[in-house]
Amino acid sequence: MGNDSTVVTVINKPPKKDPSGQEACLVVINGVDLGKKYSLAQSSTVIGRSSKVDIQIDEDAISRSHAIIDNLGDSFVVRDLDSTNGTYVNDRPVSRKTLIDGDQVKIGRTIFKFLTGSNIEASYHDEIYRLTTTDGLTQVYNKRYFLKEMEREMSRSMRYDRDLSLIMCDIDHFKPINDTYGHLAGDYVLKQVAQRVVGHIRRDDVFARYGGEEFVILLPEIDKPQAVRIAEKIRKLIEAEPFHFDNVSIPVTLSLGVADLREYRQSIEAPPTSQTVDINCFAFIKLADDRLYKAKEGGRNQVVGD
Repeated sequence: MGNDSTVVTVINKPPKKDPSGQEACLVVINGVDLGKKYSLAQSSTVIGRSSKVDIQIDEDAISRSHAIIDNLGDSFVVRDLDSTNGTYVNDRPVSRKTLIDGDQVKIGRTIFKFLTGSNIEASYHDEIYRLTTTDGLTQVYNKRYFLKEMEREMSRSMRYDRDLSLIMCDIDHFKPINDTYGHLAGDYVLKQVAQRVVGHIRRDDVFARYGGEEFVILLPEIDKPQAVRIAEKIRKLIEAEPFHFDNVSIPVTLSLGVADLREYRQSIEAPPTSQTVDINCFAFIKLADDRLYKAKEGGRNQVVGD
């Protein structure tokens, strides 16, 4: 008889994950490496200008070892490392702060978004998609998305003979603001101007950062007289109260130019009710931009609609 034997295969189960442990990462939402993801899996992650840190950012406003993020297993804590220009979380200076999902960490002019949770990869891809439509600094729409929406709105408005107006806005004397108070203050002003405007326009309006210190607002179902009144309201809103950054008061004003779709039709010599007019976003924008130029040439801090 042969030897009877039983072979037992032992399957080693992978070690259980510590239920308290969390995955987390930082995603660059404003800065040179836009969209880049940095894992926070190690016990600590140092951010700074030095080549020896974990996340290197080559900016003069950033200290060599600027900040550190500690992975405590069940939470993540950011600490400022006595940097020259400070570490900010959601626009507030911090020395130490426990981060929560969605927090924005600003170091120099670079802004990271902190992501954590059970499906961090999905959150990351959602954030990357959002970056294709949104300006990382101001969190309003970007130029690319704006032009796409503008083309759609122009087509709809011409098809149904509806009103459509456009406001171009530019922060007055923005370069002197940067030169006097620093680029971090300039970034803060851009973000705060955007937030003030967002709070005083309709949900259907399309508000975007067009470039630099220039913003644009597309107003469906609004004629030019109404748009001029809205622009004046925004101008007064910005002028009414200075911005405060690092205990310094910064007065800010806007110049604004206004145009509407009917003028665009006239500028290309199209019949008022024609539905086959070529859509040229830049020709429409130029009408408002020319008036913005007049507002600046006329002394700034004003609205020009003619």
